[in-house]
Amino acid sequence: MIYGRSLFHIVASLIILHLSGTTKQGTEKQSTSETKSVQCGSWTKHADGGVFTSPNYPSKYPPDRECIYIIEAAPRQCIELYFDEKYSIEPSWECKFDHIEVRDGPFGFSPIIGRFCGQQNPPVIKSSGRFLWIKFFADGELESMGFSARYNFTPDLLTILGL
Repeated sequence: MIYGRSLFHIVASLIILHLSGTTKQGTEKQSTSETKSVQCGSWTKHADGGVFTSPNYPSKYPPDRECIYIIEAAPRQCIELYFDEKYSIEPSWECKFDHIEVRDGPFGFSPIIGRFCGQQNPPVIKSSGRFLWIKFFADGELESMGFSARYNFTPDLLTILGL
């Protein structure tokens, strides 16, 4: 049962950390008349699917930001993720700077599906199970419009096959 407790503590920590809207530095800037604080990241499990965006979308996203989005489907369902056509993340070789990283599972160490940046929106992404982990990362330079993504749920292959 130690493994189960450890997993529970990891998941609980992720929920608390990422629902609080932390940034790379671990704190949000105070809202003033000159700067606007924008929270980012969420753990989402709406039954009908939903939409999430980079901070400030469709205006430029702020620098020095890391947002984690975890999408959870119901048991025996998978996730389809679509990025809208109005998509722009600072381009770089191998998406080393600003990027979106998508992983097939609920953790930052789950198998990677892809890392995306540039002007061309990513292809439709399908999970193999009931979780997707998505990280949006912006470094300190060259902000762009960002992204809007929508997701919906489909029965997983084993359910379709009756297994």
